[in-house]
Amino acid sequence: MSSLLPAVAEQLFRDIQRTYRDTSHIPDDLLIALKFVFGPCALQALDLVDQRSVTCLSSPSGRKAFQVIGASGRLYTCFVSCHYCPCPAFAYTVLRRNEGLLCKHILAAYLCQAMGVTQQESVSDQQMSLLLSGTAAP
Repeated sequence: MSSLLPAVAEQLFRDIQRTYRDTSHIPDDLLIALKFVFGPCALQALDLVDQRSVTCLSSPSGRKAFQVIGASGRLYTCFVSCHYCPCPAFAYTVLRRNEGLLCKHILAAYLCQAMGVTQQESVSDQQMSLLLSGTAAP
């Protein structure tokens, strides 16, 4: 996945990927591990996955961003490559208080990738540039 995460988190995503690919199910032991590693946002992230709230946007140049529809209905553009989400929880819990590795939106993007259930959408390089600069309309 990404070398920016602790090894235990990377291994957990690999285990989820392997198990879900083989069984289309995440067993209780992996769900417990997910909750242990990521805390309270794990359940919220799984809910976003169940609701198919994650879309991977990719451009011809190879850039990727994830758009996640939050529980409130707001659209967040997340960048997994640098672990950034514009949500208030990311700013407060992850950056300011250093109490979590990720917010629920970024965790949902990782989980969708591991499970192979991410919705895919192609955008032009120009559209991706607008997203990266923060000037794109949602």
